[in-house]
Amino acid sequence: MSKGLHQLSRPKGSLFFGNTFDFAKDPLSFLTACAADYGEIVPLRFLFSSACLLTQAEHIEQVLKQPELFTKRTPAWQAVRSLVGEGLLTSEGAFWARQRRLMQPMFHQQRIAAYGETMVFYAERMVQTWQEGEVRDVHQDMMQLTLNIVTKTLFNVDMTGVAAQTIAQTLEVAMEWFFSRRKQAFLPLTGLPTPINRRYKQALQTMDQAIAALIQERRQSGNDPGDLLSLLLQAQDEDGNRMSDRQLRDELTTLMLAGHETTANALSWTWMLLAQHPAVESKLVSELQVVLGDRTPTLADLPQLRYTEQIIKEALRLYPPLFSLARAPIQDCELAGYHIPAKHILIFSPWVMHRSARYFTNPLQFQPERWEHDLEKQLPKGVYFPFGEGPRVCIGRNFALMEAVLLLATFAQKYQFRLLPDQRLTPLPSMTLRPQAGILIQVTKRTEVKR
Repeated sequence: MSKGLHQLSRPKGSLFFGNTFDFAKDPLSFLTACAADYGEIVPLRFLFSSACLLTQAEHIEQVLKQPELFTKRTPAWQAVRSLVGEGLLTSEGAFWARQRRLMQPMFHQQRIAAYGETMVFYAERMVQTWQEGEVRDVHQDMMQLTLNIVTKTLFNVDMTGVAAQTIAQTLEVAMEWFFSRRKQAFLPLTGLPTPINRRYKQALQTMDQAIAALIQERRQSGNDPGDLLSLLLQAQDEDGNRMSDRQLRDELTTLMLAGHETTANALSWTWMLLAQHPAVESKLVSELQVVLGDRTPTLADLPQLRYTEQIIKEALRLYPPLFSLARAPIQDCELAGYHIPAKHILIFSPWVMHRSARYFTNPLQFQPERWEHDLEKQLPKGVYFPFGEGPRVCIGRNFALMEAVLLLATFAQKYQFRLLPDQRLTPLPSMTLRPQAGILIQVTKRTEVKR
């Protein structure tokens, strides 16, 4: 017979709001403390919503491998859905399965390999604008770079265009809106005409108009420049049906968010960690010299850039793009011997799991070498999941890893980054995990590699 969640110990909260404000104030510290101080399932309450934090890998795996039972329909899902609509990130059931089948061919290895040259081209173009010894906000640079890449691969347009700038501005407003919503403790204030709500609504309308114009222009021209928009327009299901303009908009917005924001954050944290660990940086440079010499990295080099990839994996461990995920069962179920009512929110945190001493030695230390000998395959499912897990693992996982490794190699080959002193490098848990005030670095050119 299932046990009740009321039997479990839990963090004390306020009588009316429960744990709402503790989570809103500092979700990273709150979830970390819950995992350390309580059991494998930690009951929580957010205003009128009951929730649990899951801290055991097997329970997280059980939830993620059953999307038909554990839905994404939670308050956080509603917020993300306001931006990306019914894209792959938020859609469910038969509709999600259809969209996934339609889009899967676009992310086959041969297809995404074609974008490797684009990634390196934009990285080198940015590097050429830098000056010896100048101070830069590397997070701002990475945001600009990954947006350049995603708009080129999606729409075959350059960021100098009005549409691309509109998209960039909307994504920034969206991050601001999502953060403000969390700071308000997810109280039901979304519909009120506050300044940030109005800015967000206006930004969405402007972005939708820009994307609609790009879709319409492509339909009328009939051109096929080989970008993802062309592939989406051509995709059809087994009945010969193609995506509507609304579906195209939602999938394009999803791909922009996933291909821009998350990769930029991952690279920004990587630069910070490398600047803090000169021995790791030195080992990286040695690998780049052996594998590349002074030539530009290409897709063919990826199998030899093993330490470069390990650095990315370790940065994703310490600073995962999404600090928490949530699901809710569509019907009553049992988890770890406990009765879980329908719609009860289940929270699990990559931030918490990736930093758990139960699964990682010296979990708070930056040690790329830990990923040698296929550690990722040895870990239980539900421990390391920067791209999700189970049937709904991120469709662009290989795209993102390829991009991160190529960009890291391109920059590290040419420049050394040093952190400016006396800056607070604080993670900001918004829709994604981004640096709260940027990351200021000074760039120094490396000496030419001798052949």
